[in-house]
Amino acid sequence: MEKLIQLNNQNIAEEHICCAISDKKCASGYTAKKEWLKKGFKDGYIFKKLNVRGKVFIEYVPAEKGWLPIDAPNYMLINCFWVSGKYKKHGHGKALYQECENDAKNMNGVVAVVGKKKKPFMSDKKFFQKQGFELCDTAEPYFELWYKPLKKNAPVPKFKECAKNAECDIKDGLAVYYTNACPFTEYYVAELEVVAAKKGYKIKSVKIENKEQAQNHFIPHTIYSVFKDGKFVTQHILNEKYFDKFISK
Repeated sequence: MEKLIQLNNQNIAEEHICCAISDKKCASGYTAKKEWLKKGFKDGYIFKKLNVRGKVFIEYVPAEKGWLPIDAPNYMLINCFWVSGKYKKHGHGKALYQECENDAKNMNGVVAVVGKKKKPFMSDKKFFQKQGFELCDTAEPYFELWYKPLKKNAPVPKFKECAKNAECDIKDGLAVYYTNACPFTEYYVAELEVVAAKKGYKIKSVKIENKEQAQNHFIPHTIYSVFKDGKFVTQHILNEKYFDKFISK
C-alpha cells in the first residue's frame, strides 16, 4: 500500500489536496481550500491522504473546533472522507479511518454526520456501521449523527437545536450558504447565482467565514446548503443541470 501523507504548513504548497486536482475552473476554490486548511491547522485540523494522484483522503478535527453545529465534547469529528474510483475496495478507507481513531485514542470517541440514505457530498453511513458506530441523533430532513465511543460512559453527542428544523433566516427566494472547506463551492455558487437570475429567482449567497458561524448553522452540513423561502432544499452542489431537479416554482 502507498504511504499516507499528513498535510501541514511546510508541505501544503507542494502537495495536492485530492479534490479538483485537474479542474481548472475551480482553481481559485482549490487555492481557497488550502488557505482554509492552513487556518484549520491551528485548531488541530488534520488532513491525511494516500500518496497517489486521486481522491483518497480523510479530514478530521476536535469537534469543539469543527465547522458543524454539534455538541460532542472531547470527540474527534470527521469532516470529509473520500475514497474514489479505482482506489475503492482496497482497504484504503479503513486505513484512513484507523488513523483518525488512533489520533482520538485519548478522547471520548469519534463522530460523523451522514445522510439517512446515501447522499452526494456526504459519507456513507454503512462504512461507519461496519466500524462499530451507533446512531445518536437526527435532524430534519435526513441528517444523522453517528458516533463511536472510545471511553466508558462517554457523553452521547447531539446536534445543536439550531440545526434541527432545516429552516434558515432568509425567508424570501433562494439562499445558498457555503464555506471554503470544499474547492468546488466558490465556482458553483457563482454559477447558481447566474442560473437562478436567468430563471427568475431572487437569490442571496452567504459565505460562512468562521467556525462560530458554522457551529450555529441551520443544518448539520455547512460546506454547502440551499434553501428556498426559508426551507432547506439540498446539500447537493447545484449547476444548471441540477437546478430544475431540486428547485421548482
